[in-house]
Amino acid sequence: MTSNAQSGRPLVSVLMGVYNCESTVGPSIESICNQTFADFEFIICDDGSSDGTYDAVAAYAQRDKRIRLIRNERNMGLSRTLNKCIELAVGRYLARMDGDDISSPNRFEKQVEFLNAHPDIALCGTSFEFMDDKGSWGELFYPEYPNARSFLLRSPFAHPTIMMRADAMRALGGYRTGAGVGRSEDYDLFLRLYAAGYRGYNFQDILFRYREDRASFNKRKLRYTITEAKVRARGYWKLGMMPWALPFVIKPLLVGLVPAVVYRLMRKAMFR
Repeated sequence: MTSNAQSGRPLVSVLMGVYNCESTVGPSIESICNQTFADFEFIICDDGSSDGTYDAVAAYAQRDKRIRLIRNERNMGLSRTLNKCIELAVGRYLARMDGDDISSPNRFEKQVEFLNAHPDIALCGTSFEFMDDKGSWGELFYPEYPNARSFLLRSPFAHPTIMMRADAMRALGGYRTGAGVGRSEDYDLFLRLYAAGYRGYNFQDILFRYREDRASFNKRKLRYTITEAKVRARGYWKLGMMPWALPFVIKPLLVGLVPAVVYRLMRKAMFR
C-alpha cells in the first residue's frame, strides 16, 4: 500500500464537519477509526454545536491520536467548515465523512488502491444504502464512470462517500461558499472538477451507509431550489451543454412545485 512514508505524513486526510449530532457521531467516528487502511489523519471540525457533540468528539480524540479536533465559535455552514479542514490537511488524498453516516471497514482500502492505480482519475465515490433507527431500507447506485451528461438528473457522486486528490481540490480553490452555492456545494464542486478536465469513478459496491429517515422526504425550500438552478446553469455552461440543457436547469424549480406526496414517490423510485 502506497503511503507518504518518505515525508512522514499520512496518505489520507479525512474531513468531517459536525453540527448537533451528539447521538450519531460516535458510530460514525468508529467506522473511520476501524478502517482496514490506517494511514490517515482525521480532521473533525465542530461547526458551533449547541449540544454535546464537541465533548463527544473530544473523548474520541483523547483515545485516537489520528483525530484532530477543531471548532468554529459560531455556525458557519458545511462549505466553510470543510475549507477550514482542507487548510490543515497534509494527505495526498482527501476523504469525506459526515457525523451521522457509517463507512464500511474496507472503504478507504479500496479507494486508495484505485486512486493509486488510476492517476487519470481525480475522485472516487461509492454506492450506498439508506439507514435509519429501524435499519437499512434502500440502496442507491451511481454511474461507474460519470460523464458530463450524468450531471443532468442529479449529482453523479454521493458527497460523503468520496475520496479525491488533494491537489485537484486545491487547484479549484476548495468549496465555493456564499449565497450563490447554498447547500449545493458538492454539486458545484463536481461540476467544476469536470469543467476543469478532471474525471471520477464510483464503486458499484455498497461501501457506505447513509442516514436518512425513510419517512423524511421533505422538499427543499424554494431558496435552495433557486440556488441549485443557478449552480446547474453555471456548471452546464462551463461544460458546453447550454442552451440544450436548459430544461435540466429548471428541473429543481419544477420539482419544488409538485405536491409533497408526489415528491416522496419520485424519490423512492430512485432506490432499490
